[in-house]
Amino acid sequence: LDLLSLMPCAKVVPNEITYNAAISACEKGGQWQLALDLLSLMPREKLVPDTITYSAAISACEQGGQWQLALDLLSVMPDKKAVPNELSYNVAISACEKGGQWQLALDLLSRMPDEKLVPNQITYNAVINSCAQGGHWQLALDLLSLMHSAKNPERDHAQCRHQCMQEG
Repeated sequence: LDLLSLMPCAKVVPNEITYNAAISACEKGGQWQLALDLLSLMPREKLVPDTITYSAAISACEQGGQWQLALDLLSVMPDKKAVPNELSYNVAISACEKGGQWQLALDLLSRMPDEKLVPNQITYNAVINSCAQGGHWQLALDLLSLMHSAKNPERDHAQCRHQCMQEG
């Protein structure tokens, strides 16, 4: 991060990739507030945060136990012309898992097909763990079954959404 602040002195202009790396470093160092500060500085530097930027910031919030901020970042992405991807959802779901927010984790899982995103093993694992931590073992087992029967993703997503709505 010191390098980022020294770049202008060396007549090197930081770009989106530089900020993405710095935000990712904040995530790895447990500095979620600094990650959000860097994200907020980008527009002032005439830089546009992209999906990678937001995913790194969401991950920083997840690592810092800030599930509300992680969800806020995910929700503003479309308005900021950053399209959420599987990674964006996975880290937001993981933030919900760590925050004991199993219903929100289920909600994010159920929204993925609407965004044309296919949940992967990481997605399901986070939601299953979240449900299990919330004491919803049957739902966790149902999700595990859905994950293993991914022969027909469209049917499975519809079935998962139906089960999520019944439980949630």
